[in-house]
Amino acid sequence: MVRDGYFYALALLGVALLLGLFTHAWGWAVPPLVLALFFLWFFRDPRRAIPDEPGLVVSPADGKVTQVALVTTPEGERLRMSIFLSVFDVHVNRTPVAGILREVRYRKGAFLNAMNPACAEHNEQNLAVVECDEGYQVSFIQIAGLLARRIVFTKRAGQALARGERVGLIKFGSRTDVLLPGHAEPLVKPGDRVRGGSSVIARVSPPDPEFLLAETGAELLV
Repeated sequence: MVRDGYFYALALLGVALLLGLFTHAWGWAVPPLVLALFFLWFFRDPRRAIPDEPGLVVSPADGKVTQVALVTTPEGERLRMSIFLSVFDVHVNRTPVAGILREVRYRKGAFLNAMNPACAEHNEQNLAVVECDEGYQVSFIQIAGLLARRIVFTKRAGQALARGERVGLIKFGSRTDVLLPGHAEPLVKPGDRVRGGSSVIARVSPPDPEFLLAETGAELLV
């Protein structure tokens, strides 16, 4: 259980108690009691079995895969995978790979529906970049949705992260994107349901020399 759930639940339990005492009609206490139970359920944080095979990328969140596509970025071609979280999904976020957290960048923004492709450009979001031991980088982005009003990220740049480690959460409906090297092999498709930390969404094999040359612009010495 994420501790935020206890805060919301206790506040609502207090409201229910006050309504019952001051109105002498305990029926008025039912709505806040139901909401308290909902928050306890919403902020659940189940344990997950984390796969340990090298090269695997796990889902950073629970939800439904909405996009798997190659995109062009200033850093080169990347595989982007998007996961939509409804209010019924677990909202604890986990790092998709192990490595050193090189960058954390928060950006304020709008609160468009998380199913809207434009939300990736305009919504409130938090970017985290992890450098893996194999030398490549993986970025994952927490994107606020229509109902979300707060993104929580608990790690700092420079920290070492284990695959599937808890890194924060997004309160209520939202979206999480993962940007992988362009040669990554996707193992899920749009419409698939995934679980944060335990569902394998991609595999990244060591790139061939030609790919590395294209990424770095270096010349092959023979």
